[in-house]
Amino acid sequence: MYYGYGIDPTVIILIPAMIFAFIAQGRVKSVFNRYSRVRNQNGLTGAQAARRVLDANGLQDVQIRAVGGSLTDNYDPRSRTLNLSEPVCNVPSVSAVSVACHEAGHAIQHARNYVPLKVRNGIVPVVNFASSASWILIIIGFGLLAADPGTSAIGNLLFNIGVVAFLVVIAFHLITLPVEFNASRRALKQMEAMQLVMPEDMQGSRRVLRAAAMTYVAAVAVAAANLLRLIALRNSD
Repeated sequence: MYYGYGIDPTVIILIPAMIFAFIAQGRVKSVFNRYSRVRNQNGLTGAQAARRVLDANGLQDVQIRAVGGSLTDNYDPRSRTLNLSEPVCNVPSVSAVSVACHEAGHAIQHARNYVPLKVRNGIVPVVNFASSASWILIIIGFGLLAADPGTSAIGNLLFNIGVVAFLVVIAFHLITLPVEFNASRRALKQMEAMQLVMPEDMQGSRRVLRAAAMTYVAAVAVAAANLLRLIALRNSD
């Protein structure tokens, strides 16, 4: 196991994933900002577009609320509310309509009992606990292994439990992928069928949603790289 004070050689495992995540985050902000300056041909705000999608799918009871921040948009299945950020809610841009319809896609998933969404929502409490507990157990396990060979059995046990908890977090990230990709497909389908954006706007909408999706792929990559690095640390001499 690596206990030195120099550069940790296992950090190289993280570097590609961190670079990918950095690029994905930069890309989504860049694309969102670019198409936030492009007015959609129909002049619809994000809230108006989302309302049309919701109503067309029998979801008149889902409320739309404005929330602060940027890229903080989400659908809350507990309160059945669509929360749209300031640059999306009342702005008639290509980005606004795309993001708002994506969140409306989540509301449709909820109404249609889309299985991956049900699974993801169902394991949220477990994931929240596992996310915190995994690192605590792993750090304590490392500490015991480093401090006294006599505690190696306990250290290994705690480390292994921590790894299992971390696998739950990775599973959450994995199940999030089909949920997000499906919501984007639903959004694009609704936008095209209902002519919420004109054909010349669709390319921009696809770019916005594709860029957003890559951030979820990056989250999986970073989580998996972290796990591989931890295992490499434990197994190193």
